[in-house]
Amino acid sequence: MKLFSKDELINEIKAIASKGWHKSVKQTRDTRNDGAVGNTLEVLLCITENNLPIPNAREWELKGQRAHSTSLITLKHIEPSPTAARIVSNILLPKYGWPHKQAGSKYPKTEMSFRSTTSASCFTNRGFKVVVDRTAKKLKFVFDSKKVDTSDSEIKAWLASVEKRAGLGAISPEPYWGFEDLKYAIGEKIKNCFYVIAEAKIDNGHEFFCYQHLSVLSGFSFEKFLCCVEAGSLLIDFDARTGHNHGTKFRLKQGVWSDLYDDVKEIF
Repeated sequence: MKLFSKDELINEIKAIASKGWHKSVKQTRDTRNDGAVGNTLEVLLCITENNLPIPNAREWELKGQRAHSTSLITLKHIEPSPTAARIVSNILLPKYGWPHKQAGSKYPKTEMSFRSTTSASCFTNRGFKVVVDRTAKKLKFVFDSKKVDTSDSEIKAWLASVEKRAGLGAISPEPYWGFEDLKYAIGEKIKNCFYVIAEAKIDNGHEFFCYQHLSVLSGFSFEKFLCCVEAGSLLIDFDARTGHNHGTKFRLKQGVWSDLYDDVKEIF
């Protein structure tokens, strides 16, 4: 594999962008978290996924998104601690989950779901919230039954089932992410980043991308990361069902890269 300097790689991406529309390497069409924009660019660059062809590739990440998308940007998958407890499959799904929308059709009647995009700025309608505990140096995932929206009959019925399954106290064991673990896992993954935005179109049933913008992000700050969590611009996204855990993701809102990195350069 040929190695490029950072500037050479930028020129490679510029050349790809100048050639117009490129067929997506995935069959998905604007689906949630499909990664097609970045994956297609990696193929066009003739590189394997997450293996940028620059000498310090381990310090760089490539991320892409469709233009005009309001979707959150996935930074990293990290399951909560204590990991030995297998929090999602052993605690959240069986004790706090609810019937999957496709239970009895696509999935068995017993299929449960636990999907929660959760911030530190407010409780969800099911009473979940992220807490930044700077004293204990942890991000905590907490439940408060008093914050549940019981005006919704479906959620009220769910809360009654939670009381039977787990009680209405705190989640036990409490799910958390230690600051030191996060600093390593997140900081090493997205220390520096190439971020591309592509226009998308469908032609003959397949999606095509035209790369329109490239930003180079550097100087990831863990303190800024924590501030983003506290501000509610960085959220934790659980996405699991009985048959499969799609992973717990740290996800960023659009347009806040400068809140996370010390240096944001718009290349084109």
